[in-house]
Amino acid sequence: MPVERAAPDAVGLSLVDTIELQRIARIEDGNWWYRERRAILSAELLRISVPGTAVDIGAASGTGSRVLAEHGWDATAIDLSPNAVALARAHGVEAYEGDARYLPLPPCEYDLALALDVLEHVEEDERAAAEITRVLRPGGIALVSVPCDMALWSAHDVALGRVRRYSRRTLAELVEGAGLVLERMWSRGVLVRPFLRLLRHRTARREDLAPLHPLANEALRLTAALERRLPLASWPGTRLFARARRPG
Repeated sequence: MPVERAAPDAVGLSLVDTIELQRIARIEDGNWWYRERRAILSAELLRISVPGTAVDIGAASGTGSRVLAEHGWDATAIDLSPNAVALARAHGVEAYEGDARYLPLPPCEYDLALALDVLEHVEEDERAAAEITRVLRPGGIALVSVPCDMALWSAHDVALGRVRRYSRRTLAELVEGAGLVLERMWSRGVLVRPFLRLLRHRTARREDLAPLHPLANEALRLTAALERRLPLASWPGTRLFARARRPG
């Protein structure tokens, strides 16, 4: 059950953030990346033998929380945006407003914490990482994803409100600095990296926020599915995933 916690005033969502949230809600069922992220989450959940309680931090419209529920987890979604919370609740998700740096949650409450594509938006990412540790029970698992490699930085990142992209070293330092034990780190988007780098550097404008052409979307979906079958987890990609555990 969420609790009241004092936090500094949060900066309100910009117009771009609101538009992006609405766009994601419209396309996430069919978009290749959101489908791939759901598949990755499902695969990780299958590695955990017994479902328990989970918190989905930066949940947006609650897609991750719905995947958790499908696998038997009791999920709570937290997002800074009231629009996101309303969307998640409209999809039947238990959702609350909250800052990732000051989660409105009691300590040692959750068996699993998700922070999928969240930390790159937070200036004080070490504060947000510490909150993940705080709300996990001893032995609890954190599953984190972030965009990687500042060489890929573009107007796309600015449009999405990101403040950084990570390297393997900086993500490991963040996770371990929060008191978590890093169990695994792997790349995604290895095969699509050249295409996305070209796409996002061809212009300084934000036109790549528009929905993909169906043929391009299907090609990227098939490429991502192929990547799952190849030993590319240590190669440079566009995303990093990390699985870590709070020491028990």
